[in-house]
Amino acid sequence: MAKLDFTVKQIAREALPRLIDNLVFPNLVYKETIPGNAAKKGDVVSVRCPVRLEANDFDASAGISAQNLDNDTIDVKLDHIATVDLQLGAIEAACDFDSVTRQFIEPAAAALAEKINAEGLALYRDVPYIAGEAGTVPDGLDDIAQASYMLDMNKVPFGGRCAVWSPLATSKLKQVPAIVNAEKCGSTNALRTGAIGRVFGIDNYMSQAVADHAPAYTGTLTLANAVTDAEEVTFTASASGTLQHGDILKIGGKTYVVKADAAVSGSSVTAQIYPKLTADKGAAAELVPAHSANLVFHPNAFAFISRPLQTPAGVESYVTSYNGISLRVTKGYDQQYKRSTYSMDVLYGFKTLYPELAVRVLG
Repeated sequence: MAKLDFTVKQIAREALPRLIDNLVFPNLVYKETIPGNAAKKGDVVSVRCPVRLEANDFDASAGISAQNLDNDTIDVKLDHIATVDLQLGAIEAACDFDSVTRQFIEPAAAALAEKINAEGLALYRDVPYIAGEAGTVPDGLDDIAQASYMLDMNKVPFGGRCAVWSPLATSKLKQVPAIVNAEKCGSTNALRTGAIGRVFGIDNYMSQAVADHAPAYTGTLTLANAVTDAEEVTFTASASGTLQHGDILKIGGKTYVVKADAAVSGSSVTAQIYPKLTADKGAAAELVPAHSANLVFHPNAFAFISRPLQTPAGVESYVTSYNGISLRVTKGYDQQYKRSTYSMDVLYGFKTLYPELAVRVLG
């Protein structure tokens, strides 16, 4: 069999559509449709974000009140490079391009998508609004209705609402006749095959990358001081441990999320929380137990930003982009072992734009 001299350009152009087909979360959130300039890991890029405007009554005597759009950009750190690397010996490379697609391109695209989906769904840690009960798998229309109610209370726009459920929750929801018979939707293969149906204005999907969250702190917490519109609060702690990014605190009937890890020091712990808290000294803070973090959200709650990677000097490399997602394929060669090395890379970052446009449905 003659060796096929395929190029990195061929591989990249074959791989990108397959990558996009396997993505779920990035296809449901806000992203730029143009690739932008080449970048490297750690770069911070400024991108336009969807703005939220407010309608006011017109006052004929005062005239219009124009809203400022100067701050309609956000900084996103490109802190992730998803990569798959494969070595091909001379014998292994002696195959047709269909075999290369089946043995490398398709599995690599699926692996990249799995990593990207998981990191996107980890944004649940920024969401303080919850529905359902920790440890109880969502299994009916009431669970979707409760999430929809939370979005309604936060004045989330109706258009574009969607949900991503864990496989276990999906298996339960698929047994509800109203969901089974719902019209399927989605614009990519992963969305079509993962679609559960549209219910109460929410398009429902399944992803194996839905995260589980388990608090590390097991003691009690009470406010050490009275606070008013505070983002940083100090609790009196009954045990050692750490409040983790993503922990949910129930205080005075409302829920708040811990924005960054905070370790107990002595008998107190100071944590950054969202939204702002107003409460009296001694108010108890209850930690929500371990749960699966299913997400129901509007696309503008989160952003996915990808940029083309720079092409390294001295090796064969090709970058292709489509619909805001860029993929690089690079070929190297190890003379000692006479092996070609192919790398498939995606540079990207996620950011929570508006946490109030999302609800964490506990499972």
